[in-house]
Amino acid sequence: MKLRRRGLDPETRETFQPRLWLIVGGLVLIAAYVVAFIAENDKSVTVHFVFYSARTSVIWLVILSLAIGVVGGLLLSQLERRRRRQKRR
Repeated sequence: MKLRRRGLDPETRETFQPRLWLIVGGLVLIAAYVVAFIAENDKSVTVHFVFYSARTSVIWLVILSLAIGVVGGLLLSQLERRRRRQKRR
């Protein structure tokens, strides 16, 4: 005779994945942080570029800076990779 605890199905126990729930919880926290970040940075500012000025919210300025940084990093990594190949030859 096998004793089973109520509510604990062997199949359910095998499919319960605590690591998955930690990842989901972390993603929910990150999403909540992003929403709060956007809500806090909705103030409008004037950005002066070289040839013109634009009025935009702070969040778009942050996103533009992030995009410029990512593109710059990718270009610099490609330049470094090219220099390494030339040194090997």
